[in-house]
Amino acid sequence: MSATRHLASPPTVWPRHTRGRPARRILAVALGVALGLGTATAASAQSLLELYDAAHAYDATYLSARALAESVPYRVEQSEALLRPSAALGAATGRTASIPPRDLPSYNANEASVSVNARQPLFNRANAATVSQAEKSLDVSRADLDSAEQDLILRLAQAYFDVLGAEDTLVTTRANKAAISEQLASAKRNFEVGTATITDTREAQARYDLATAQEISAQNDLATKRITLDQLVGRTDVEPKQLAAPVTIPALEPGDPQAWVRQAETRHPAVRRAQIALDIARLETAKARAAALPTIDAVGSVSTARGPLGGNFGGQLGNNSGASIGLQLNMPLYSGGAIQNRIRETLVLEERSQNDLDAARRSVIQGTRQAYATLLSGAAQVRALEAAESSSQLALEATQLGYRVGVRVNLDVLNAQTQLYQTRRDLARARYDVLVGNLRLRQAAGVVTEQDVAAIDRLLAR
Repeated sequence: MSATRHLASPPTVWPRHTRGRPARRILAVALGVALGLGTATAASAQSLLELYDAAHAYDATYLSARALAESVPYRVEQSEALLRPSAALGAATGRTASIPPRDLPSYNANEASVSVNARQPLFNRANAATVSQAEKSLDVSRADLDSAEQDLILRLAQAYFDVLGAEDTLVTTRANKAAISEQLASAKRNFEVGTATITDTREAQARYDLATAQEISAQNDLATKRITLDQLVGRTDVEPKQLAAPVTIPALEPGDPQAWVRQAETRHPAVRRAQIALDIARLETAKARAAALPTIDAVGSVSTARGPLGGNFGGQLGNNSGASIGLQLNMPLYSGGAIQNRIRETLVLEERSQNDLDAARRSVIQGTRQAYATLLSGAAQVRALEAAESSSQLALEATQLGYRVGVRVNLDVLNAQTQLYQTRRDLARARYDVLVGNLRLRQAAGVVTEQDVAAIDRLLAR
């Protein structure tokens, strides 16, 4: 775990006499060692873009969606065979035994025949609609793959910054515990020399015990978040890079919510998929209507057979060959009402697809507006917490000074320390939420891409 977070080092509260100087030197040495270890860890950390490439090649959910998309072109080729010529080879063999009248001799003979039959569809509206539906399914697969890609980006970013947030929580928890430990030692020394009461010692001890419990919880949370990220990218002991200091969150572009809504209405994979489903439903109606239309095929055949010639040839063996070519017309006359009812069914299903498209658009618009509002709120919260961090730092310094001159008690210092570290923890978490919220807004509009991952990656430490 890196100790070089962009969070400030914990302030140390010293007693009103000089007995805290050895502890001050020990703490300075410890911080120096931690900084050195943190620099070494940062050098081996992985960037968001690097882990995106790893997840792209490992995540089973995304790979499954990609394999499904890659299978669809072959399905389209299968359907297009309905409009192409087809040929079939047929062969038969057998033995013939004659039972002639009494005055004629009987005979037995082997028979064999070979034929080639070919067909070329010339007019078949139903097959044409089937091919168009298959081509539309290719667009559906692309929309599904885009959705899987965007989902992978969001899952990776969330897991990445969850680890960073858990690290920040652990860092601030440990820093708070170290400061409370020093305050506890100060309270004990002051009690020994009679300048403080036992109440100060017990208050500091209670805060120290609570900080220890919080540290254990933070360690467990960090381990859980690391396991999630490792599982997503197929690596172990992944160490995300930290945000570069000073932290600068870029402004949202475009700043008009309607611009995001307009993109969502046309580019979101769910809307695209619903639109294609409506197109397929309309083609299904066209195919149902085509069932009442004639079909015309060009047909041809070539055959040859060897066997008894029959007739006046008295069972002599010989070869028969022939060829034919022509047009074949099929015209449905009566289907028992199946065609008319199928048309009515597809019209109702077409209306259903239209309603599904309307629902998809409304859902995407609502999600985009909510994501936009959440992102604006998060950005405002970051600014407020930055101001709160500065104020908490000043408040702690004033409380420490008041404690030294005797106008503040030990509990006041402990409260000020806790407030500062909680504010720093919340600020770090809010910054991560804004970065993930930016991606979430782009996903809600259906426009998040690898370039957005690269943009966030540029905000990380090098």
